[in-house]
Amino acid sequence: MPHGPDERAARLAHLRGQRLKKGDPVALPLTMSTMFHLPGDPAGFKQYGRFSNPTWDALEEMLSHLEDAPALGFPSGMAASSAVFYALLKTGDRILLPSDGYYTTRVLSDRFLTRMGIGFDTRPTATFLDGGFDGYRMVFVETPANPSLDICDIAAVARAAHEAGAIVVADNTTMTPYGQRPLDLGADIVVAADTKAPNGHSDVLFGHVASRDTEIMAAVADWRKLAGGIPGPFEAWLVHRGLETLHVRFERMCDTAETIAPRLAAHEAVKSVRYPGLPGDPSHNLARAQMQRFGFLVGLTLASKETAERFIGECELIQPATSFGGVHTSAERRARWGDAVDDGFVRLSVGCEPTEALWAAIEQALDRATT
Repeated sequence: MPHGPDERAARLAHLRGQRLKKGDPVALPLTMSTMFHLPGDPAGFKQYGRFSNPTWDALEEMLSHLEDAPALGFPSGMAASSAVFYALLKTGDRILLPSDGYYTTRVLSDRFLTRMGIGFDTRPTATFLDGGFDGYRMVFVETPANPSLDICDIAAVARAAHEAGAIVVADNTTMTPYGQRPLDLGADIVVAADTKAPNGHSDVLFGHVASRDTEIMAAVADWRKLAGGIPGPFEAWLVHRGLETLHVRFERMCDTAETIAPRLAAHEAVKSVRYPGLPGDPSHNLARAQMQRFGFLVGLTLASKETAERFIGECELIQPATSFGGVHTSAERRARWGDAVDDGFVRLSVGCEPTEALWAAIEQALDRATT
């Protein structure tokens, strides 16, 4: 298996070609069938659409290649996280979640896991190691956290959690396998919303689970098959197509974010900026140690709710929308969803527009928003 991101990306584009026969289509065909021709003994063959699908298989091969671990596809990022919870936890277990990460994970735990007798606690990402992990069956990290962009030391968390007997799950949605490799740092499981940058075109929901532990993957696969939390073939086909250009898009987005972040920090309309790539960011040193890139998300705080909304609405090259990771730059004021951030905090997801054109539009919008 390749080790560097460039070699990994180069081989990704040729995975399917290794098995093509003369006359086979180079592009992945879409298999939209729930039934398969199955006379006699069904063992070893495609059987039913809830069990498997050739389009899933091709996508999961790509995801496994990127993660350097077996991977399973799901209809959304939350479906992937839910499968891990329901497949591996039982009554009496307790889990630890980030208090500043994606809020839906906490809502799911509060509304549904607690009904099953599964308890949970929360802890800020920046101080996730504080207090240890005794008594937890599962420790769930999200780093950089969404939307705060705080970071925790995955390797240190994994060591301490394993000593306490806990499984470590890392949500790697914000970074993708090209930007950060939690399994290499000691995490047992990676979950991610491929809805974001891996697909990249804001037109499909998808997620995946990856792990090098065969028992974990068997349990998650059984849960998916029996509970029916399966992805659609068309959605898998779209993500397969998106993954072929992820490396190019991710590099462009990260390069632009690294250029724009210090300019934002220097603009008089911006109160503060969070970006792991900035030397003065609280997470910078740890980010340099455990991340391959600093990512494409930038958090900026403007003077007020009204200023933030005006900036987002008036920038010609910003799409006002929730979610992130698309080819187009998007932004939203995260306090509107109840996140514990300043009313003027904006999560900016840098897209694939030409860097200087994007900056010119952002600068003009900042100037207008504050006059």
